[in-house]
This record gives sequence, structure tokens and C-alpha cells, in this order.
Amino acid sequence: MTHHNLPENVARINPGDSFSFLCHQNIDCFTSCCRQLDLELTPYDVLRMRKATGLHSSELLKRFIIIEHDQRSALPRFYLTMVDDGKASCVFVKSEGCSIYTHRPGACRTYPLGRATVKSAQQLEAFFVLLKEAHCHGFKEHTLQTIESFSNSQGLKSYNYFNDLVAEIQQHEKIRAGMNLTPNHIKSYTTALYDIDTFRSKLKEGTIASAAELPENIFKDDEELLRYAITWVKNVLFGE
Repeated sequence: MTHHNLPENVARINPGDSFSFLCHQNIDCFTSCCRQLDLELTPYDVLRMRKATGLHSSELLKRFIIIEHDQRSALPRFYLTMVDDGKASCVFVKSEGCSIYTHRPGACRTYPLGRATVKSAQQLEAFFVLLKEAHCHGFKEHTLQTIESFSNSQGLKSYNYFNDLVAEIQQHEKIRAGMNLTPNHIKSYTTALYDIDTFRSKLKEGTIASAAELPENIFKDDEELLRYAITWVKNVLFGE
């Protein structure tokens, strides 16, 4: 796959390619990448942030997440709130670093790589870019990385797994063909994927119809619940 018109500081990187990079507390640009950014959140990001904060998912949505939905996109997008401190800092960044580091979003873990998926011939193909931004001095550190070694060190396996499952919805052929989603479709998508505690309650109460037999651990295992929620959304939107 070829990618044209990439910005000057962005370069395609292939599996096996190496790059020098390391981020640590003693680097002079520490936390610079936590400011002036539009951080889009995936359902798995929100699940982990909920675990980090101890908040009910609906409270997390209310306090820390901005929902944007315009005519250019069939589905809404969810962004982390930034603090109005003149630097548009992440709400969770402190002088000593990220206060939810163990459960930080996937985009933060992936940086300075960028990962995207494109659906072709019924398969999702992942590709990566390397972002070399002026504020980041991690590239001056003499630690060789590859996509695989860096992804493993940042604990990205479960993030990528769930993000790819959600990409199957976002890049579904019906969505790409301009499917008109109803307000109820949007509400179902938002509740099931981004307000998982409410989705769990509704499922327990039987106020939403289950798409299939419920897995045994679904009410105790958040990841099992999210996996089910993704299947449920596919059924609601596409009848699958």
C-alpha cells in the first residue's frame, strides 16, 4: 500500500525497520507530547480510563470526554478533554507525568508511532508511520526500537485487538456506502461502546435485547463485556 502527501515530519515505517527512541522522566521534553493535542479515544481507552479513575462510565463521559458528531462522519467521535491552561494540556498530566499511566490511552502508548487500519478485501490491514515532532527529543536517545519491540514494551496488544474489532464497525461497507444512521443507532453505539457501565445495567435488567447468548463472565469481566458490546452494536446497526 502506498501513502502519498504525508506531512514532512511523518514517514511510513515498515515492520523490521528500526528507529532510535526512548522517553523517560529525565528527558528535557518530558510531558510536552501531553499538550496541544486532539486525543481521540477508542472504547478500550475509555474502559481503561474508567478503571484508572474509578468513575462510572457515564460520569467519565460527562467529566472528561467531548463528543463530536457532524455531517461528515456517520459515527460520533470521542475526544479527551484538555485543560484551559494556555497549553491545552491533557487533564491527567501532572509535573511528574501521567496520573493514569498504567491505563493511559492507546495513542499515548503508540507515540511516536501512529497506527491506522484500512479495510481491504474483507481484511483489516494495519500500517504505521513515525512522527518526528520538533518538541520530542526522544529520538536523540540511543535505544533502537522496531514496531514490534516498541509495541510490546508499551503493552499495546489488547489496545490493538479491541481497536481492530471496533474498526470493523467504523469501516463497515454499509458505513462506507453512506448508511444513514438514526438517533437510536447513535445512542446504541455510544452507550454500548463508551458507557459500558450503563450498557451492563441495561443488559442485566433486560431493557435491551441481547444479540446472542451471554458469555458466562460478562458481568464481571469488562473486556468480555466490551467484546460482547461490539458484537451487539454490529447486530443493531447492520443486522449481523
